[in-house]
Amino acid sequence: MKIINPATAETITDIASDSKETLNEKFAQLKAGQVKWNQVSIDERVQTLLRFHDLLDTHKDDLAKTLTSEVGKPLQQSYNELNGARNRIKWLSENAKAYLSNDWMVEQDGMGEKIVYEPLGVVCNISAWNYPYLVGVNVFVPALLAGNAVMYKPSEFSTLTGLKIQELLYAAGVPKDAFALAAGAREVGEALLHMDFDGYFFTGSYATGNYIYQQVAKKMVPCQLELGGKDPLYITDDIADVKNTAIGTADGAFYNNGQSCCSVERIYVHEKVFDEYVAAFVEEVKSWKTGAPMEEGVYIAALTREAQIHVLENQVKDAVAKGAKVLCGGKRIDRAGNYFEPTVLVDVTNDMLVMQEESFGPIIGIMKVSSDEQAVTLMNDTAYGLTAGVYTASQARAESILSKVNSGTSYWNCCDRVSPALPWSGRNHSGFGATLSHAGLRAFTKPKAYHLRGNWSK
Repeated sequence: MKIINPATAETITDIASDSKETLNEKFAQLKAGQVKWNQVSIDERVQTLLRFHDLLDTHKDDLAKTLTSEVGKPLQQSYNELNGARNRIKWLSENAKAYLSNDWMVEQDGMGEKIVYEPLGVVCNISAWNYPYLVGVNVFVPALLAGNAVMYKPSEFSTLTGLKIQELLYAAGVPKDAFALAAGAREVGEALLHMDFDGYFFTGSYATGNYIYQQVAKKMVPCQLELGGKDPLYITDDIADVKNTAIGTADGAFYNNGQSCCSVERIYVHEKVFDEYVAAFVEEVKSWKTGAPMEEGVYIAALTREAQIHVLENQVKDAVAKGAKVLCGGKRIDRAGNYFEPTVLVDVTNDMLVMQEESFGPIIGIMKVSSDEQAVTLMNDTAYGLTAGVYTASQARAESILSKVNSGTSYWNCCDRVSPALPWSGRNHSGFGATLSHAGLRAFTKPKAYHLRGNWSK
């Protein structure tokens, strides 16, 4: 398997893919190792993951450069991702004992009732390339904290980063028979679906998630899917600072080259502030530096997958054919690597591909609306349900609007952010289940109810 630098189209290195035989060997080791790892105290497991947290900082320069070299994001954004991952690891580790310890529900003379949170067993984590640290720690960190063993398959587009993660987990004290990496592309992922895991946790596209769900359904084990989004944002007519709102929301749409499941993917703006907002938005986008991801000050760098450029070109073509206007960008940048101009479209309608299908790139459609009611209708006109945001001076107005939008996460005067203390979940084609928060810790357990009659004790 060749590892390609998307910024140069050059081969970085070759990696040996796993075979069915090596996968089976790793699974057998994990099956035996999980029992031993679960016998390690929760306090010791927490300390192990906190050491991993520290190692990510110690080795951040090497890790950031490796990440940028294989996914193409600007180097500073790779550092930012590592910092974000460390924040999540810290929260999950420091709260693990509270949410994974026994819950005593009834304590009466002669009767005790408690819930014990047992690990699922050996879980399969099929991860994504756009934020390999962030989406990875959402799964393998709480899984390990809960006493599971993990088979971790990084995307073939972020395998070098996956190997770095494995190396540092081992250095932190995670046993080699409690965590193993499956290296490879589609055929390796396919093989994992036919193995006897006790749970599947996938991050990626709706199409792949839907396929995985169908394949593993007959196993009757947990299958959690964190899928894409077509995340809407509504700018109301009462915002106090139009320019700064445009600047902040442009970042929410284009950060990481727009390759975020929670990126702003379509914007609805009240007609009273539409022209001012769009002008400030375009001015901000045009101010960004585009170039090689290792260059200082670069904001728009290379897309990870060349195939996504064709998706973006098709969305622009479809929109223009249906009456949209390109205010900036709109085409591939003529240079080696996977570069696409940051693109802003207006005069868009909700029947255009750019307003319906996940873009996952530096492109946005901005549409004029006349009322909150129209905005809500358009925001809900989607097969997805990941995030939705509203910018307004009124919290009551924001919550009233957001309560009517079908999404797992709601934003008021912010966007494109994730908190480890809050559940990260989707609806409809954005998937189901939750990572992060107490829900994300307990997602890797199976609760067992105990009814204890007699002279019981804690």
